[in-house]
Amino acid sequence: MHKLFTIAKNTFTETLRQPVYAIIISAALFLFFLSPSLTMYTMSDDNKLLRELGLSTLFLTSLFIAIFSASGAVAEEMENKTIITVLSKPVRRPIFILAKFMGVAAAVVLAHYICTVALLLAIRHGVLETVNDTHDWTVISTAAVVVGGAFLLSAFFNYAYDWKFSSTAIVLGAILASLGMIFLCFFDRNWQFNPQKNGINALDVYGSILLLLAAIIIVALALALSARFNIAVTLSACIGIFLLGLISDYAFGKLAETHILWANLWAKMGRVLVPNLQIFWISDAIYEGSEVPFREFTQYFVRAASYASCYTAAILALAVALFQRRQVG
Repeated sequence: MHKLFTIAKNTFTETLRQPVYAIIISAALFLFFLSPSLTMYTMSDDNKLLRELGLSTLFLTSLFIAIFSASGAVAEEMENKTIITVLSKPVRRPIFILAKFMGVAAAVVLAHYICTVALLLAIRHGVLETVNDTHDWTVISTAAVVVGGAFLLSAFFNYAYDWKFSSTAIVLGAILASLGMIFLCFFDRNWQFNPQKNGINALDVYGSILLLLAAIIIVALALALSARFNIAVTLSACIGIFLLGLISDYAFGKLAETHILWANLWAKMGRVLVPNLQIFWISDAIYEGSEVPFREFTQYFVRAASYASCYTAAILALAVALFQRRQVG
């Protein structure tokens, strides 16, 4: 267990220090900042479009971080020959694969959490649909304090203790964002203590949790592919499977309706092998504007989490099998 958590911790730290990790998070935060302005040109569904755009941004951000981080977790160590040093120690290959998955998954969870807070802030601010609408200065001030505090503290730690600026800013941003969300849960847009009207919808939190499960599946898939292929092939395959998983019901469901034997067989195989990412997307419920009771969401979440856990375990088992006889010398 000590070896497992040591390798997972090092993988988590290396992932946070990758430039692409900080770039993707920064781009996502910038899109969340622009989303209230980009969604004000519909006739009457501005806030619904804001949620749709925000969840789509969150989905793509977590998936791209998962793909880029997991694809290089094993492939880069193979190319740099650093994996020889690790495996020359008494470290078994299944432990190595599982530790890499845990480290990358932890980094994806951190990025997903930061972007979820930004999504909730954007939805809490809302769209200025009429000229009488005003900005939510409670949200704007909180976001400014979080971003400014993370940058100032990261600059200080970088100067005084030589800590890496990007990874320090991400960790401090997550901590300050948590404190900011606690503050916004109790104060409304008029700076009044009003927890009942804090503007935070539970449905947005439900959607974010389900999207995180989809990102974890992609982490396992990218890790399995990187055990045998280079980064370019892994990235291409993961993006292709991601796009196919979004239309899994349509693509394989259409084949299943035919009476051709081979088409039905391919449809059944496709539904088993390709992850159905549509399970983790609840935009239809958001469009309907209906409230989802906590009990019903818990039941759906258990089913979705069971599907994600089984699929992730199967992919990790495949990754161990592919890496077990991989020549690393």
